[in-house]
Amino acid sequence: MVSVQFGTVARDVGRILRVVALMPLASILVAVVVGEFYAVPAFVATAVVFAAVGTGLARRYADAPQPGKLHGMMIAAAAWAFVALLGSLPFLLVAGTIAYGPSWLATPELGETTAAFLRPLHAVFESMSGYTSTGLTMATDESTLPSSIQWWRSFTEWVGGVGVIVLTVGILARPGSGSLTLYESEARSEKIHPSIVSTARDIWKLYLGFTVGAIALFFLAGMPVWDAINHAMTAISTGGFSVHADSIGHYGEPLIEYAVIPVMVAGSIAFPVHYLIFKGEIRNLYADLQTRWVFIWFTVGSAVLIAILSLRGFYGSLEETIRIGLFQFVSATSNAGFGTATLGGGTEQVWTADAILFLCLGMLTGAAAGSTVGGLKLIRVITLVKGVRWRISGVFTPVSAVRRLQLGDRRLSADQAAKEIEEAAIVLVLWFAFLAIGIAVMLAILPTETPTEYVIFDVMSAQSTVGLDTGITGVEMPNAGKAVLIINMWVGRLEIIPVVVLLRGALLRFDLYR
Repeated sequence: MVSVQFGTVARDVGRILRVVALMPLASILVAVVVGEFYAVPAFVATAVVFAAVGTGLARRYADAPQPGKLHGMMIAAAAWAFVALLGSLPFLLVAGTIAYGPSWLATPELGETTAAFLRPLHAVFESMSGYTSTGLTMATDESTLPSSIQWWRSFTEWVGGVGVIVLTVGILARPGSGSLTLYESEARSEKIHPSIVSTARDIWKLYLGFTVGAIALFFLAGMPVWDAINHAMTAISTGGFSVHADSIGHYGEPLIEYAVIPVMVAGSIAFPVHYLIFKGEIRNLYADLQTRWVFIWFTVGSAVLIAILSLRGFYGSLEETIRIGLFQFVSATSNAGFGTATLGGGTEQVWTADAILFLCLGMLTGAAAGSTVGGLKLIRVITLVKGVRWRISGVFTPVSAVRRLQLGDRRLSADQAAKEIEEAAIVLVLWFAFLAIGIAVMLAILPTETPTEYVIFDVMSAQSTVGLDTGITGVEMPNAGKAVLIINMWVGRLEIIPVVVLLRGALLRFDLYR
């Protein structure tokens, strides 16, 4: 059995925290620009805590061995937990400053939405939702939040969309197998260059370019500048936080809704494919297996949802039905989580079970691996579907025949195919196991009149890091529900395995595993 080196885990988590400390430092400038000087101490304190904890861990375990695959997974799971925990400080501290700060700080009135973040559980929920680029929220009216908190929510999603480890690799620029191990531990295997550092940096260049382009597109479509900045960050990260309670539906403007769709689609395509397209290799839009299926699935799925909504007669005109069906399916399947329609009202049914459960299917599959989306990822779904067909066809094939499984431009031998099918099946089983736990807890604590499909939807939204909800998730939810959704968001962002490895490692460390 491989020895678990917790010093290695602690040291690299510390290094990650030191890099993430740059986020609250950068946010100080935003607070000054928007004139919210009372928020500056909160961001300073957050940066100090990140840096202090990170430096303490990195120095204490400086001589620990380099990470292997086991430790890489544990580092990823632990780092995301720590980052989300410490990332809750701006919510707590800004709300606390407004509530209890001295008058000379010129704080505004404490609104109901901001006051919710005086509760640590709400702050941690919002932070985990942000860093995992989920978008579920404890905010009842985002438009009443201080601009600095609106920014922090969007910033956490923007960084979380690519990943805190990709950020760390790009900044620390530490060559060698350690960077590769960490990069792959964040549920990434696709590379732009042989060098992981160069890959991370080019991912960030592409990401920044898409963000700037989205800001311009949204502004030209009619969004105010501040709204365009925040929504561009949360659209390309397929996160879904908004500065308005009713999300993109706030504007009531079809042009804006249509403008958001291509940005969500861009966030659903793997960064290596974007890189090749920008290099002039346009054929990858259809030649790449995952990208081709992104467009196929988005098209077919939208058509099915439009048909359901049309048959149910939810909306007054065909154009509105098409627009809402297209937007909501792309939003769900890209895991962006923006909304243009009310899906549910908690215990009151709005969308019917067929529409809700079909959106669940979109959230389950997600889009391309190597993009900013969550869910199972299309490549796993394709592997499982083709693998089942390949296994069944093998029954009718002579034993002596040499069989291969075609996945895109790869021809896998029998051993390679078996390994990939097995890995996809393991993730699928664990994914549904955690989903079932979340659903069971929610069914136990919510009112019995809550539609079961709404419970399934909100838990799947959390675990697929989507952010759409049916009116269940919010400040009125029992604390047990908030806690279990935090766990669902955490395990969903890391695609289950690293979290399971971390938990097993912890049990081994304390001699609790048998």
